[in-house]
Amino acid sequence: MPEWILDLFARYGYAVVFVGVFLENSGLPVPGETALLAGAALARYGRLSLPRVIAIAIGGAVLGDNLGFVAGRRLGRGLIERHGPKVGLTALRLELFDRFFARHGPKTVFIARFITGLRVFCAILAGASHLGWPMFLFYNASGAIVWATIIGLVGYALGESWDRLERLIGRSSLVALIVVGGIAVIAILRARRAMRQPTLPPES
Repeated sequence: MPEWILDLFARYGYAVVFVGVFLENSGLPVPGETALLAGAALARYGRLSLPRVIAIAIGGAVLGDNLGFVAGRRLGRGLIERHGPKVGLTALRLELFDRFFARHGPKTVFIARFITGLRVFCAILAGASHLGWPMFLFYNASGAIVWATIIGLVGYALGESWDRLERLIGRSSLVALIVVGGIAVIAILRARRAMRQPTLPPES
């Protein structure tokens, strides 16, 4: 693991995970996922507690997203389009988000958690789209729990090989998205099958 990461955790401990994840989810291009992976990797050596690392990451993700949501609601879409490129919110990323939102609606907030780039700006754009806050909070918190747990477990499992872990930083989100998507498809198919089954009349 790079010396500068070890030095950060030696100085600030769990705060590195919280601040990194919080800033990334509030709309700043900060490597929050790397902070979570590093914290989980250090937990493998007993320097940190894995459950606490995951819990702190969930808290940072939820709070950061809510700050981004409020900022998007107050600043509006126009200001985001004008100044977004300064922080990496390019026209291409805006178009990608719009496609996701048109296809998946509020579930985009959950799905975007697992996509690098969209994770950073999704909350701001969701706020600018005037999505209701209760609906946003539901998908935001659900995504934060699943994302932090999966990424934390990946970091813990591969903590002995940081080089390999760095290569999987982007791939881990894709794998997590595939897993979550598969579970969702199975749940939808089961629900539809249950709805199609005829209901037997009660015996007299």
